[in-house]
Amino acid sequence: MKKIMVTLSLFIYGASHAQDVTVKADKDQSWKKEYRAEATKINDLVDTKLDVSFDYDKSYMYGKAWITLHPHFYPTDSLNLDAKSMDIKEVDIVKDGKNMPLKYDYDSMNLRITLDKVYKGGENYTIYISYTSMPEAYEKSHHGGSAAISDDKGLYFINPKGENKDKPTQVWTQGETESNSVWMPTIDKPNQKCTEQITMTVPAKYVTLSNGLMVSQKKNTDGTRTDTWKMDLPNSPYLFFMGVGDYAVIKDSYKGKEVSYYVEKDYASVARKIFGLTPEMIAFYSRITGVDYQWQKYSQIVGRDYVSGAMENTTATLHQESAQQNARQLVDGNGWEDVIAHELFHHWFGDLVTCESWSNISLNESFADYSETLWDGYKHGKDAGDDQNYQGLQSYLFSGGDNKDLIRFYYKDKEDVFDGVSYSKGGRILNMLRNYVGDSAFFKSLNLYLTTNKFHPAEAQQLRLAFEQVTGQDLNWYWNQWYYGSGHPILKIDYAYDDAAGKASVMIEQTQKGDKVFKLPFAIDMYNGANKTRYNVWMNNKIDTFTFNYSKRPDLINVDGDKILLCQKTDNKTADNYIAQMKYAPLYLDRREALEYFAKNKMKELTWGLNDKYAPLRSLTLDDIVNDSALSMDPSVLQRAEAIANTDESRKVRAKAIELLANTNDAKYKPLFQKYVSDSSYTVAGAALEGLNDLDSTNAYTLAKKYSSDAKGKLGQVVGQVLIKNGTEADYDFIAKSYADMPPSQEKLQGTADFCTYLAKVSDVSKVKKGIDMIITFNNIIPQQFKSFTDPTMKGALDKLAKAKGGEIADYIKSVWK
Repeated sequence: MKKIMVTLSLFIYGASHAQDVTVKADKDQSWKKEYRAEATKINDLVDTKLDVSFDYDKSYMYGKAWITLHPHFYPTDSLNLDAKSMDIKEVDIVKDGKNMPLKYDYDSMNLRITLDKVYKGGENYTIYISYTSMPEAYEKSHHGGSAAISDDKGLYFINPKGENKDKPTQVWTQGETESNSVWMPTIDKPNQKCTEQITMTVPAKYVTLSNGLMVSQKKNTDGTRTDTWKMDLPNSPYLFFMGVGDYAVIKDSYKGKEVSYYVEKDYASVARKIFGLTPEMIAFYSRITGVDYQWQKYSQIVGRDYVSGAMENTTATLHQESAQQNARQLVDGNGWEDVIAHELFHHWFGDLVTCESWSNISLNESFADYSETLWDGYKHGKDAGDDQNYQGLQSYLFSGGDNKDLIRFYYKDKEDVFDGVSYSKGGRILNMLRNYVGDSAFFKSLNLYLTTNKFHPAEAQQLRLAFEQVTGQDLNWYWNQWYYGSGHPILKIDYAYDDAAGKASVMIEQTQKGDKVFKLPFAIDMYNGANKTRYNVWMNNKIDTFTFNYSKRPDLINVDGDKILLCQKTDNKTADNYIAQMKYAPLYLDRREALEYFAKNKMKELTWGLNDKYAPLRSLTLDDIVNDSALSMDPSVLQRAEAIANTDESRKVRAKAIELLANTNDAKYKPLFQKYVSDSSYTVAGAALEGLNDLDSTNAYTLAKKYSSDAKGKLGQVVGQVLIKNGTEADYDFIAKSYADMPPSQEKLQGTADFCTYLAKVSDVSKVKKGIDMIITFNNIIPQQFKSFTDPTMKGALDKLAKAKGGEIADYIKSVWK
């Protein structure tokens, strides 16, 4: 699941950067003594057959289930199934094609069944259950009637009665962690696997999607259609999926297997531009793992109001609506490509081999996280892969997970393990491991792990054993330090030169709190001009000094030459060292570190970044120049920025150059802004409109209204800002619709304050209330675990509106904010 890293982290990031956020300490610490082991297997799932239909008026699902199981080892005469907030109508044992009633006890969460006899280990039996799934009842009983789209509701009816004409009617499911038991009785644990068959009866105008292949389709006389999907390979219950809606289905292929994309019909023409790299990704991941894609097909579907990013349901990945980008958005690049890669790689790590417990979730998520680095490096070049790896490191460092083990046997709630440690830190640990053992051994070890454990659950020790078998090394030290430990090294690096003796010393101190000392293998590179000498070293102590001989003082000593260490560091190089690093050290992070040093110290060498081969570093340089009062007004820099605005291959870089030019408030750039305000890139057009607004707000207001019908991304933000600043009540429909249509994101969280500023200017009380309702609707779909971060931003914006309007509006805000 691309959960924390895609959507929910945006809430946290936006909120915590908007203001100081204080998270209340959790007084209940009893969970710290509760060891979260793998679920005990009493019975094993063998096969699940479901026959379901949907009641759109009640948001119910009517189900029939035939579940085949057998005792795992010990004989048993009982069965405990997870079945949440269901209406259980019948429970039978099926023998010789006949149903025989069984005794059972049900407490709204667990269905405890007394079997007709004692069954021996491995002896199959089949249970039949007739039931009604009531996800809204589960939501009400477990979340106090909250309207939030929580992560554990399992079955979601989107606009089921068609009352919202701007939103399609859809049904989709979300199983991870243990939520599919809201709509199907099962043993809802990740260490269970079984084959499956799901039959769905739906209105004939809709298409369906589930795991595996569609094996039959039948039109019914009542205007419905019945589709049957079958998965004949073992699959964990949390990966079962159903999707229903009015979709366009665009079909592709990989080695004769169907690869398909389910998108809303408005996006059919660009579906291949969004998802079309999928077959190449499948081929790439099959090649590097040495394990060809194992499943019958691969489909991807987009769900409205899905707030968890994306989910790797086996052969049927679900994406949130942010995946759907129009042609103008795609001009700036596919912003969802990394998510597509992430979910696909789960079909090796997570679906083919599944973590045996949520404590081991990093076995799933660290690999999916690292797959983004692997894919970007392959498809877009080493700089792109290294950039992705760096962003992952920053995501972990920002997460505040210093005290959390990667493999975590103690946690308060299973949802808590889906964080920057399990994802981003885990991905960086894999990157270091790859560097340590070498590419050949790394990928051969992955192959051994996958082939040994395919279609089974696994724990982190099995990954270690695969690496040890391939490399011939004892890697307990690495697993104990990184998988079963917490934190990271904080390094202070100093240098000393003795020209008379021809010796250079590198002093490295680990300054993190506590007694833990990390064992770190890495490279130190010594540069004389472009000539590099490499020394492979180990740091084993709190303070280590490494001494090297030289005949000529080196221009640069580059610690961690491959830039793989998961650490924070203070690297006390000189300005000349960083100049040499920018000139000679080739890696993305070498150049980024140098540029950041130049920016911090207001050095003219920062402008070197304008010519960097990698577009995001050119973009970073332009951002830094804006904050340098001297460079941002330097005629030669502005001349170069103007050239970039007109010719750079990256539209995002062009937009940054336009922003730099706009920062000057120089009227001579007005023709350039007017030229690019109609650019096909929303980012370029938005930057140009922003620049024009500073010079000619009247014209900008006219253009903002003109372009308001097609304004997303940067252009949408600026159009909204221009209309909010200069607009009248007549602009309400556009501004309100723009806010309502934004998907859950940091952008929308930050835009709430601007929207409230505009509402303060609106005199029509009914319109103001309608706008407040939109804000509350957005707030309600933010998962509960992130409210401590987002509530201060949302409430702060509403409080300002209440203060500005007073009276009836202040009372209304008080009544709807819960």
